[in-house]
Amino acid sequence: MTAVLTKKEKTWMEKVIKEDEVTKYMDGGKDFINDEEIWEKLIDNSNPEPARIREIIQKSLSIQTLEPDETAALLNVKDPELWQEIFDAAGKVKKKVYDNRIVTFAPLYCGNLCVNNCLYCGFRRDNHVIKRRVLTLDEVRREAEVLAGEIGHKRLIVVYGEHPLTGPEYIRDTIETIYSVRVKTRNGYGQIRRVNVNAAPMSIDDLKMLKEVGIGTYQVFQETYHHETYEKLHPKGTIKAHYQWRLYCHHRALEAGVDDVALGVLFGLYDWRFEVMGLLYHARDLEKQFGIGPHTISFPRLEPAANTPFVQETRYRVSDEDFKKLIAVIRLSVPYTGMILTAREPAHIRREIIASGMITQTDASTRIGIGAYSDRYNEQELERQQFELGDTRSLDEVIRELAEMGMITSFCTAGYRCGRTGERIMTLLRTGKEAVFCKLNAVLTFREWLDDFASPETKAAGEKVIQKELEELRERVPEKVYNKLLEYYGRIQNGERDLYF
Repeated sequence: MTAVLTKKEKTWMEKVIKEDEVTKYMDGGKDFINDEEIWEKLIDNSNPEPARIREIIQKSLSIQTLEPDETAALLNVKDPELWQEIFDAAGKVKKKVYDNRIVTFAPLYCGNLCVNNCLYCGFRRDNHVIKRRVLTLDEVRREAEVLAGEIGHKRLIVVYGEHPLTGPEYIRDTIETIYSVRVKTRNGYGQIRRVNVNAAPMSIDDLKMLKEVGIGTYQVFQETYHHETYEKLHPKGTIKAHYQWRLYCHHRALEAGVDDVALGVLFGLYDWRFEVMGLLYHARDLEKQFGIGPHTISFPRLEPAANTPFVQETRYRVSDEDFKKLIAVIRLSVPYTGMILTAREPAHIRREIIASGMITQTDASTRIGIGAYSDRYNEQELERQQFELGDTRSLDEVIRELAEMGMITSFCTAGYRCGRTGERIMTLLRTGKEAVFCKLNAVLTFREWLDDFASPETKAAGEKVIQKELEELRERVPEKVYNKLLEYYGRIQNGERDLYF
């Protein structure tokens, strides 16, 4: 069944893409992804010598972005023992840059109307089984009240389909609505302090508007960097069919003043090694043109979706073993970036990969149906969702597991309000200095969450982590800073909130 576009939708679509905001970043009319060059590098770096791999690992440990040939060499490693060295190094890089913190967030889907027709997506325009809906601002507020006041999230990634009813003005209004929520909790109050956005590519003017209302990270996935595959999966006559409009959306965001941008691909659409190279080329071009790379990189795998046969037909499904490898190579290739492992993955995979020490962010208590948080339905309903989740555990359960691993869950958003964003945070990340600020704020925000939301079992596990962190900080920071930390810590225990360094 083919969905017919309305005249209003067609008119809106014709105005979205601005070609001059694509060509201005291109080099001689070409984009920075050269498919033939990527495959040549993967072939030319076959069977790398162990000594070369160890040199590349040392470069990553100094928090330098890798060259394409170096990443290609890592992707060609065959020796299991050498792969173990890569995994170990990836964990060390994350520890050096981000310490043992894990940041948590939740996705909030505001609408599933879409003018695009991507073959792999449950929300594609022609999928007649999907129950279409756009949240009103009152419904957005109720969702945020549950997320901030009952679950305890401080950070959201808000998700929108590409449609005139969920365009830039609607995104602006939802951001403002979410930030206005403040809910009484057990000992303090809950609020969302960071609204990241996963939305379609936009113009520079629209991104400037979102910057003014406090957009956090602007996240857009290229889906696949392979030109031919991209063309096959995104039918002509749709906005998303324009490869370069999407490819350069992060460039436009940085030009618009948005401080942080996020990359990602959907693994399973094309060869995973090519996609890792694409992510590296993307990060390097951002560094070249703006002096900063991606704030985060995501690596979701293709998951089942209602009435979406492409998922079963793909030839490029990524095994669990290769999934772990690609994460490690990304971590070494772009060592300063945050890395997001989502609830698409089953709990046992998330447990294994997080325990390996490569991940910086993950979601929990995740519901991706439109209005799913305030509706309080617990079973997945694929006709309301873009895809099927692999892990639906609560935030409380996930935090308890992280604590038992010796990791502290951070709800910190202070860096964004203190100007530690963009080029400044890239410098701090590369030198390892940001880890100290974040460690202090992780302790404070974790104290908040434990007092306001934790179950007795999770609170007990969390208390052990906090004591360990306080002892470590006493040795790492100046006495004046440590005393200030203790002062803030005591004030938070007495009900104050949002104190930070």
